Amino acid sequence: MPAIPASAKTPLDQRLPLHAKEHWPQLVTVHMRYHSQFAYVEGQLIDGGRLPLMRLRYGGSATYWGLAIHTPSNDRYEAAPWFTGTPQEALNLVCDLYVTGIDT
Repeated sequence: MPAIPASAKTPLDQRLPLHAKEHWPQLVTVHMRYHSQFAYVEGQLIDGGRLPLMRLRYGGSATYWGLAIHTPSNDRYEAAPWFTGTPQEALNLVCDLYVTGIDT
């Protein structure tokens, strides 16, 4: 799969931080970095720390992406082939796992 085109990065760069701001007050924002067909997403915590959350895989659509959840125990991304959804839905799923217990 080729690298993520700008036409897919731009909506992701706009929508995920807005979604985090509206739904996850424990996060100041989310940051994305791109490598090949992957978008790595980290949450910025109120104390300034960053929390790796997930890796999204571009599959040819700016709407639906593949998901791999970051596992802190081994500092790797584990594919979630059962997930089908938008990047915002992926963020909700991962934040339910890792962010819900963090105080605001």
